[in-house]
Amino acid sequence: MEQMQTDLGTRLDWVAVDHFNTGHPHSHVVIRGVDDRGKDLIIAQDYITAGLRHRAENLATLELAQETELEVARKLQAEITAERLTRIDRAMIQDLDASQSLDLRPASGQVRAEAEATLRLGRLKTLERLGLAEQAAPGVWTLSKDIEPTLQALGERGDIIKAMSRALSRRGQSRALETMVIDADGGGLTPKIGRVIDKRLVDELGDRIGLIVDGLDGRVRHVEVDGDTASEIKFGAIVETGARPTSRPADRTIAGLADGGVYRPSGHRQRRESGEMRLAPGANADDFVEAHVRRLEALRRANVVERLGTDIWHIPNDFQARAEAFDASQGRRAQVRLLSALDLESQITSDGATWLDRQLVGKGLPEAASQGFGGEVERALERRRGVLLRQGHATRTLDGGWRAKPDLLRTLERQEVAKVGAELANEKNLPFRVPEAGQPVKGRLADSIQLASGKFAVIEGNYDFSLVPWRPALERYRGQQIAGMMEPGGGVRWQLGRGRGLGI
Repeated sequence: MEQMQTDLGTRLDWVAVDHFNTGHPHSHVVIRGVDDRGKDLIIAQDYITAGLRHRAENLATLELAQETELEVARKLQAEITAERLTRIDRAMIQDLDASQSLDLRPASGQVRAEAEATLRLGRLKTLERLGLAEQAAPGVWTLSKDIEPTLQALGERGDIIKAMSRALSRRGQSRALETMVIDADGGGLTPKIGRVIDKRLVDELGDRIGLIVDGLDGRVRHVEVDGDTASEIKFGAIVETGARPTSRPADRTIAGLADGGVYRPSGHRQRRESGEMRLAPGANADDFVEAHVRRLEALRRANVVERLGTDIWHIPNDFQARAEAFDASQGRRAQVRLLSALDLESQITSDGATWLDRQLVGKGLPEAASQGFGGEVERALERRRGVLLRQGHATRTLDGGWRAKPDLLRTLERQEVAKVGAELANEKNLPFRVPEAGQPVKGRLADSIQLASGKFAVIEGNYDFSLVPWRPALERYRGQQIAGMMEPGGGVRWQLGRGRGLGI
């Protein structure tokens, strides 16, 4: 960068970062587009495309000395069997004629040395095995038109498998190659549960993060998510991965309620509140309808639907097909749901209602392998049973079995919320209040907090504060005044965006 400043005749503001997320460590440099006189920084195109590389090569050579012929030969020899795009491939692609053919016969003049011909022939044998090259005649080869993207994809796959192996190695484990699954789309319609053991940057420009998930079924999966989703998922977290269905439930609901091609959120809310349309336990009509409106807003920006007013949307006849096409155009996206922000060890001794507790009082685990995460979960469940017995939340049966007390999850949640609320009260110097069913919840949405029992909103009133279950619809109201009513199931019936003011 010092040399670049000399070449351009100006001081540069820049920042660099080293990346080790691929098989080839590399650095990125970001330069502020302003020179030392405050004017736009102008850089010639040929300096960007060739000049910088030339400067870097010279500086690297000064530090590391020239590569010997033997070093160059060894590197090229290693490229013959590589399942990625290599220098040999690029050179051959550059020499292709209009029919995608490559002529290795001496008379063709395409090959300048015997050593080069040997390298190319060895590489072509590898490409033939991969289905990317075919010998059309003695010494004449035809390359696939998809050779570059295919080899780049193979290279990416190789990098992912190496990353998965490294993540397992750091935990003192190893797995057979057939147990490693690269699932950009989530791996089918059946959800898979696992533990996040590593993260890696997948797309350096598009903010795509790869999660490496050690599954209950003994398989290790690599799934891609956006940066916002990945930021909430820490190492050791328990997640559920699974592909989105081709048709979203929200889209099917909107299509079913679109009378004459018109969907009204108010009508949807009334049908939910009246009981005509059933709600899941702990859910409320406001959050449910708000989620459908957010979906319509996304589709409106893609010109799939049209908003005719504050409470009226035009839904086309082919709405579901167009919505599915929009999702497909966004690329392959994995659906990842956070089941527990705590790792297994923290859940065993937690005061809250953990993911382990939900397995103990529910239908039990899906089929789990004895190795890896599956085996650890089985042992963690047994230890958690012991903790609940000692705390008085469970009892032993006459036959030596185990039985949880009624309403265990709700009891543990209240216990954790009370403990954390008391700790926050000391920090905030503000009294903590636990609202009961039928009581109002009103104040500023100050923050959110992740507990073993789930994510909770911190609502600060004039004289006290409360912790109540979080809902995605609250995100847009951070820092604002909101109001709602506690319901018997522990949820909150929010009054968001109604009437006058910010929260009511």
